Amino acid sequence: MHRQTDELQGAQYSPTHIRATLSGTGSVEDASKALGISRAKGYDLVRQGEFPCRVTRIGRKTRVVTASLLRVLDSGEPEYGGARIARCTPS
Repeated sequence: MHRQTDELQGAQYSPTHIRATLSGTGSVEDASKALGISRAKGYDLVRQGEFPCRVTRIGRKTRVVTASLLRVLDSGEPEYGGARIARCTPS
């Protein structure tokens, strides 16, 4: 039962799903999950200026640029900051 839940959750953060559901920006929480890091670690990296994707502030919200997230997921190389991300393979 857990395996099926894990597979569905993994599909939720696949590049295909991200392209279909996120517009120009997404939340730091969703981007962190897609990158395989915790929400807290994602926000820590944003504060330190080391989040691997382009991050922008819109009003009081911090958003991750979807195109940047997809490039990082595809290449496994960070665009910004020094954090290295393991290469993800779509399910």
